[in-house]
This record gives sequence, C-alpha cells and structure tokens, in this order.
Amino acid sequence: MSAPPPRPNRPRRYEIREHRIPTRDTRPYILALGPDGNVWFCESGADKIGRLSPRDGAIAEFALPTAGAMPIGIVAGADGNLWFTENTAHRIGRITPAGAITEFALPTAGAGPNGIARGPDGNVWFAESAVDQVGRIAPDGTITEFAAGITRGAQPLAPTADDRFVWISEAAGSAIARVAMDGSIVEFATPTPRSGPRAIVPGPDGACWFVQTLSNSMGRIGPDGTIVEFPFPRAGASLRGIDRTPAGDFLITENAANFIALMDATGTLLAEYAIPTPNAGARAILVLPDGRAFFSEHDAGQIGEAVPVD
Repeated sequence: MSAPPPRPNRPRRYEIREHRIPTRDTRPYILALGPDGNVWFCESGADKIGRLSPRDGAIAEFALPTAGAMPIGIVAGADGNLWFTENTAHRIGRITPAGAITEFALPTAGAGPNGIARGPDGNVWFAESAVDQVGRIAPDGTITEFAAGITRGAQPLAPTADDRFVWISEAAGSAIARVAMDGSIVEFATPTPRSGPRAIVPGPDGACWFVQTLSNSMGRIGPDGTIVEFPFPRAGASLRGIDRTPAGDFLITENAANFIALMDATGTLLAEYAIPTPNAGARAILVLPDGRAFFSEHDAGQIGEAVPVD
C-alpha cells in the first residue's frame, strides 16, 4: 500500500456538541450535505426528513406522504435535490431544498432499499437489501434494477462512489461489490468471514475504506478489489459510520462504545472523543468541507456535531 498524501491542517482535537431533534423517538440515520449548505438526514422512526442548519443548529422537519416508510439513506443528487430510500415502503423519495417530496415505487416488491449514493454517471444508486439487488434511479425517476453478480443472502447495504464505480458493502455476505455504470457487478470477499461490512467511503489514497461491525475492524479495498484489514483497538466498539476529513483522515462512529474515533489512512487510531449522551447509538457521520462533522445519535434522537479545535 502506498503512503497516504500529506495531511494539512489536522486539528489537535474535536469538541462534541449535540442538537435535539424536535420530534421524539425519531431514530435519525444517514445524513447528507444538501446543495443549500444544510445537513439533511433521515428520521427512520418518525417518517420524516430532517434539515439542520450548520450555521445555528436550527432543525426543520418534513413529513413523508407515506406512513411507515422508514427512511434510511439520503444523498444529494446531480439535479439539485436530495434523494432518499424508504426501506419499508419500498420506494425512493426525492425532496427539494424547499421541502417538496415526490415518491417513486420500486419495480421489485419488498425490495427494502437501504443505503444510497450519487454515481459518477449523475444517477443515484441504491442497495436493495431485502432482495439482493442494486437499483439506479435517473433524475426523471426512471428506475433500473440489477441482480446478476450478487450472491443470494448477501444483504447489500451501504454504497459510495468514486470517479468510475459504485462500491457497496454486503453486510451478511461479508463482501464488497463493485458496480460499473452498465450495472455489471463483481464481488470481493473480505479476508475475515462474517466481518459485517457497513459504511464505506473513498479514501485519500485511491481506495475505499469501510467499517466492519462484526469483526471490529476497518477495511480498505483497492480499485482492483484487493482488501486489507486493520483491527480496531477498542474491543466491542461496533463501528458503524465513516467519512473522510479534509486532512485525509477518517472520523468513525463507535456505536456501542459511544465514541467518535479519528483514524489515519494507514489504519492507525489517532484519538477518540466521548459522546456526551450515554448510549447515544451513533450511526452515520458526515464531514463538511470546513472540517466539522455531524453524526446521527439514533438511540438518543439527536444530531451530534464534532467541531475541530486547533
């Protein structure tokens, strides 16, 4: 593995703040930076999409048309809107920055859409966890589904994208799937069986990095599919979310241990920061261009904020 590029302006530490969501028991999940500069997030327990202003922490909520939809994944699309998955309603939703929502039913019944990412082709790609498929939705709402190449029972979960492919973790299959823009899929098994890969993000070294929840480790997959694993020092951390900082490091959520971890692109743990609320259930994390990170406190009904302190 080649050495990572220089890391300019790495903060000495992070200060953790928290923002209470107005609705109770919302179970916030994945977050995305919107074209309006706000942080948008799914409220999986309340059938709402939330919007947080990084400027003052103000939160607005937008109710979905479908009850029991359980939104999970959200991403900014190339069309200036945000796109999200409705896991139990088996739909893809689109919300404008003003809060107008449109829903698109999936062709496959009971598909269980989960994570979602903007592909290098300008379309939005998503994992269909319940049926072991990958979906693609165009800005006009046209949906195409792909199944060939995914092992049955793999449970595709969390996608990301680089400049050529969409990469999707397979939580039950313990593999990473590489999806070309024509829908062709190749799987790469993790070295550790039953590792439980989840969130995945492009790294500063041309590879993608991902958390492995069940094996308590980090993974790195190169463009050719070669996977290297890095054991996580804190036992039972239950790693769930990951995103890359402007300095080329990674911020990671430790769901069970209740920390935010800072790790570099050699797999070295640099620091951990305690989440003030006990048993917050930290899930996804989103790093903004200014270095601040927002993360979902699924069990506490809050959005956490990690602020870099020089």
